[in-house]
Amino acid sequence: MIDVAVTRLRDSREERKKNSSISLVAFVASSGSGGGNAEGFYQLAGELAVINAGPAPITVRAATGELPDIRVRGIGQDRLVRPGGTGWIDVAVQVDCVVPFGTEPLSMEFAVATADGRVREIHHPVAVLGTAWHRAVELPCAYALR
Repeated sequence: MIDVAVTRLRDSREERKKNSSISLVAFVASSGSGGGNAEGFYQLAGELAVINAGPAPITVRAATGELPDIRVRGIGQDRLVRPGGTGWIDVAVQVDCVVPFGTEPLSMEFAVATADGRVREIHHPVAVLGTAWHRAVELPCAYALR
């Protein structure tokens, strides 16, 4: 009887640990329409791909990131992402055309809810140089700086 109780307790702990574990990968997926303004900022609609590399489903609730030349914030709905699956996060991207585009990755912060209901902040670097976002602003920013 004690062996059964110990086994159940161990299984319960392992299940809680699995349900609270978060591992994700994020990268720039696409860019959409955009436009510039007189202050040298270019704004565009973008999309991040978030891959759930963990053992349990997660819900991505928010995404934000900032560098001196770029700011990103999530604008879409919460995304449930199964283990091994990909969620597509709609974001607004604002690029400061006056600041040279850097090679530093964008430090993104994601608010992620796990199966146990807890919400945690996860940080993940996202490369921007050479991506769809970078290509979408290259010519408009070059033109704006003339």
